[in-house]
Amino acid sequence: MLQQVNGHSSGSDAHGGESLREDLQEFLGGEAPLHQLDDLTKVNPVTLETVLRCLQARYTADTFYTNAGCTLVALNPFKPIPQLYSPELMQEYHAAPQPQKLKPHIFTVGEQTYRSVKSLIEPVNQSVVVSGESGAGKTWTSRCLMKFYAVVAASPTSWENHKIAERIEQRILNSNPVMEAFGNACTLRNNNSSRFGKFIQLQLNSLLVPRAQQMTGAAVQTYLLEKTRVACQASSERNFHIFYQICKGASADERLQWHLPEGAAFSWLPNPERTLEEDCFEVTREAMLLLGIDAPTQNNIFQALAGLLHLGNTRFADSENEAQPCPLMDDAECSVRTSASLLRLPEDALLETLRIRTIRAGRWQQVFRKPCSRAECDTRRDCLAKLVYARLFDWLVSVINSSICADPDSWTTFIGLLDVYGFESFPTNSLEQLCINYANEKLQQHFVAHYLRAQQEEYTAEGLEWSTVSYQDNQTCLDLIEGSPISICSLINEECRLNRPSSAAQLQTRIESSLAGSPCLGHNKLSREPSFIVVHYAGSVRYHTAGLVEKNKDPIPPELTRLLQQSQDPLLKVLFPADPEEKSQEEPSGQSRAPVLTVVSKFKASLEQLLQVLHSTTPHYIRCIKPNSQGRAQMFHQEEVLSQLEACGLVETIHISAAGFPIRVSHRNFLERYELLRRLCPGVAPSPHGPPLDEGRSEWSPHSEQATLQALLQDILHTLPALARAPAEATPAPVHCGRTKVFMTDSTLELLERGRAQVLEQCARCIQGGWRRHRGRKQERQRRAAVLLQAAVRSWLTRKHIQRLHAAATVIKRAWQEWRIRMAFLASKELDGVEEQHSSQVTCSPSSFPLPQAQTRLLGAVTRFWPLGLVLANAAVGARGFRRRLVVFACLPLPVGSLSSYTVQTAQEQAGVTSIRALPQGSIKFHCRKSPLRYADICPEPSPDTVTGFNQILLERHRLGHV
Repeated sequence: MLQQVNGHSSGSDAHGGESLREDLQEFLGGEAPLHQLDDLTKVNPVTLETVLRCLQARYTADTFYTNAGCTLVALNPFKPIPQLYSPELMQEYHAAPQPQKLKPHIFTVGEQTYRSVKSLIEPVNQSVVVSGESGAGKTWTSRCLMKFYAVVAASPTSWENHKIAERIEQRILNSNPVMEAFGNACTLRNNNSSRFGKFIQLQLNSLLVPRAQQMTGAAVQTYLLEKTRVACQASSERNFHIFYQICKGASADERLQWHLPEGAAFSWLPNPERTLEEDCFEVTREAMLLLGIDAPTQNNIFQALAGLLHLGNTRFADSENEAQPCPLMDDAECSVRTSASLLRLPEDALLETLRIRTIRAGRWQQVFRKPCSRAECDTRRDCLAKLVYARLFDWLVSVINSSICADPDSWTTFIGLLDVYGFESFPTNSLEQLCINYANEKLQQHFVAHYLRAQQEEYTAEGLEWSTVSYQDNQTCLDLIEGSPISICSLINEECRLNRPSSAAQLQTRIESSLAGSPCLGHNKLSREPSFIVVHYAGSVRYHTAGLVEKNKDPIPPELTRLLQQSQDPLLKVLFPADPEEKSQEEPSGQSRAPVLTVVSKFKASLEQLLQVLHSTTPHYIRCIKPNSQGRAQMFHQEEVLSQLEACGLVETIHISAAGFPIRVSHRNFLERYELLRRLCPGVAPSPHGPPLDEGRSEWSPHSEQATLQALLQDILHTLPALARAPAEATPAPVHCGRTKVFMTDSTLELLERGRAQVLEQCARCIQGGWRRHRGRKQERQRRAAVLLQAAVRSWLTRKHIQRLHAAATVIKRAWQEWRIRMAFLASKELDGVEEQHSSQVTCSPSSFPLPQAQTRLLGAVTRFWPLGLVLANAAVGARGFRRRLVVFACLPLPVGSLSSYTVQTAQEQAGVTSIRALPQGSIKFHCRKSPLRYADICPEPSPDTVTGFNQILLERHRLGHV
């Protein structure tokens, strides 16, 4: 592996540089286009020049996010790109099975942190450290991440939870414009530079939505507000945004109320002619209203800010007599009067506090009143303004927290967003820049300790074959600033504790003499002003010692606090409550006086607390890069970007990420998650070797337990060749089993997860197959039982139906026989001649009346088969339609033959006695349904003696001559 020292090749000869350039040219000509490389670890070789060219190519192609191993590099586009942060794109990254396979984006980091919280793998809490120079886009990146979390973490199931999530989301997003208006300002490098540090804790809870993390609240913690900007602004810089917003966005009535006429000049409001995007007063007011700050309270806030602007116009002249207070300038009396009116303070008390100092001395704490010099009056005036603004800013933060913060019992995990000031180096640097750069040094050291150094040390401790990569360690610079026993911070604090006036030249001498052996302390003998130089990781910065000690003391005269407690303004009463215990605390005895808590001490303590929070979470890094210092789109200055790449140690990060194992899991956790992969090996039993690791621990020695773990791990790792079935995966991805952890690459982790999903799918299929089989058997048993029940019921119903039909047929048959015989008997009685002719052949009884042979045979067939045909034709099951007719005709053997063979003979053609009653009276009508003789109309061969006709009996003889 190519060794790198501070991002440069170890070879120093010209031939090596030429060969490197040749390799680079060959790479640029033969490899894929640079703008298509989503990860800088794919750049070959990894040098500052190749990385710079890759970033420039992607920036030219409007691709602003690039991965660098574990770090996301974000280039500031300096132009609005709505489609790059649309809600649809948020949902795409949130719904993707593997977001890391999509194009690099800050939503990828957001989704990774969110899924890490959902997985509940220790450490559960996540943190995103957004770093970079001033103007690189840190604030915008944090804002977009908050929007992403507010969208993806607000997916409740009930309507009530949905309304709560919407309210929390809106309030979290509304906190941004308020904090930016009161905490951001326009500097030389950035129009919207954060002049305070901010750590936002997004509070999540999985109890409301199972297997998800819903946002229940948030908390904001701030660090080191640059309150000196209220009273002192550098050249070409501006004050905080809120002062320009109230001057440009106030209505006519509000201007009259706040004494802000158009075109008014204020000494604390430089460059008012510049119009920025942040000068939007309505957005700030609406956000404050949604956070719970009503209109009257807003009016009090803006009135107090206007009072501070008028206080800045209060100027003092030199006093001719030291015993007399400094007089006001001619145009300052109106300003004092207006400021006192807006702050609702007594004008005389305000002037007296600004010009006269109260001193307590002696054993009995006698009070002396001493007029202040002109410089002291200006200092007290500035101190009053900074005190009011600092208290107001802290009060706004507390209001925001009370509005968005959830109860401690209602959230379990959190995601932290750290947005701190970027590295700064101005022509004049004081205590503020020293603290800001000190914070950046700590964060850089945290990154080095967490990723670069810790990773290499861990590889060595675990027994991996690892070629050490040199990196730039800034621990020497940190020892210079905060080291013990002597450092810059300790020397400045010591100057504050000494009971003597501080001298800038003397402080410079002490620092240079006490810390002369530090390689990070520079000297500038040509400078006329007392100063010292610190060589930071991002460059050398010269700090002026003039006023450094006074700013570190940050003295607040007690009379200023007592004055503000006399205010009749409702807001100032809240900011400065009258506490009876304050008096006793402000007047301690000389023996029990507590040490002075300086600005550096408080900032150092808060920074240590922040780093403790970061160490307890899983950090994710976003490096913001500023392409140019002019803030113009499509402009890429290689020199400026190159210095930022060198400062943040990006090349070293790429080297270690590309050559190392970014995934590391302890043996026990690896075994718990991937032990089921042993099912893929046919020759390995799924049960573990020996007894469980959690049972019988006292009987096992550490050596035997480690041996068992190693055996189990080897069984799991032997399954990797079986998982890599594709040709591209013929060789398993690199994996190393260390002494206590398993190290692997992203491809190996993906392979293991794929195998685990395969085994879980097989288990799920087995469970589902068993359940379906059980359910099918149960349903089959139920179906068979239902069929048997239905068959039994149908059989019983059929039997009952047939019995009813048979009984009905028997009744009908008997009635029909009786009726037929009766009709036949009645018909025979009406035959005059026939009766006489056949009287001797028949009996008198109706039951013994003879019939013709054909009719007798037909009647017997009908008597025998007609009930059966009726039953079969009307049965519930059986023949239908044409088949039923065939059954009926088969059961009733009717005569066959054509209808043409049937003839009807009249009585005139028959021989016999002719009756007068039987003479034809008209045409003969056939009524089959009303005939008493069933077969009278269809008998094919009637006998000579039979009677034909219906309703009219024709008693004619065949030959009339025989009568």
